[in-house]
Parts: sequence; C-alpha cells; structure tokens
Amino acid sequence: MRKKSDNKVKLNESNISSSFVSEVKQIIYLGRQKAYASINSAMMETYWNIGKRIVIEEQKGDKRAKYGKRLIQELSKELTGTFGKGFSPRYLAYFRLFYTVIPDIKILQTRLQNLTWSHILKTLRVENPVAMRWYLDTTRESKRWI
Repeated sequence: MRKKSDNKVKLNESNISSSFVSEVKQIIYLGRQKAYASINSAMMETYWNIGKRIVIEEQKGDKRAKYGKRLIQELSKELTGTFGKGFSPRYLAYFRLFYTVIPDIKILQTRLQNLTWSHILKTLRVENPVAMRWYLDTTRESKRWI
C-alpha cells in the first residue's frame, strides 16, 4: 500500500523536461495576453459607446448640446449605484470626449486597438485637439507609449 506522500512529485525529482514546462508556461502567458487584450478591447468599445450615447442624449438631434443640463451628473449617480466605482462625472466626461475625438468606431477598432484606456486617458487630458490626435497616431505607429 502506498503512502499519501508517495503521490506527490517534488519539482527537483520530476521526470518532465524543463523545455516541456517552458512551452506550457509560454502557452499560458500567451493565453493570458490574449485575454487581457480582449478585455481591453471590450472596455474601450464600452467607454466609446457610453460616450456616443451621452452625446446623442445631450444633443437630441440638435447640432450642438444644450447647456445647463445635468445629464452626466445624474447618469453618474445611477451607474455608480448599480456598478460601483468607475463612473464618476469626470470619467463620464472623458468617455464623452473620447467619442467626440474618435467619432468613428472603425478607427478605434483598427488604428488604436493596441492602446489601453490609460493611454487614451492620458491623451484626452491634452487640451489641443491637434496635439491629441498626433499623440494617438504616434503612439499607435510606434506601438509604445511616448
């Protein structure tokens, strides 16, 4: 009869090759990277769509939004009550700005897919719209954050 401790294989006594273990670890790393990229893509599209919806609601068919509306503040209260953090008036304003800077979702999906929300957020804080677009294009082309 075997003891329970006999079933345990110590790493230094393992009969499996280190190259096999390395390959399996690489598969896991790549799978995680794909998962993170998918999550990032979904988040970016979600934020963009929230921004689009805010703009549509604010304008109600008009060319420009009417001033004095408390839409973002009220929406923030509702979303924070349901989903928790991440939907402050400031962030909702960034989502709105995100949509107004990148009004075509195909640009987001094809030209900016390598960027994270952190990259986009830093860029949205740039006050000059021309500089903002330049940063986005430069970052996308170099595939690294400047």
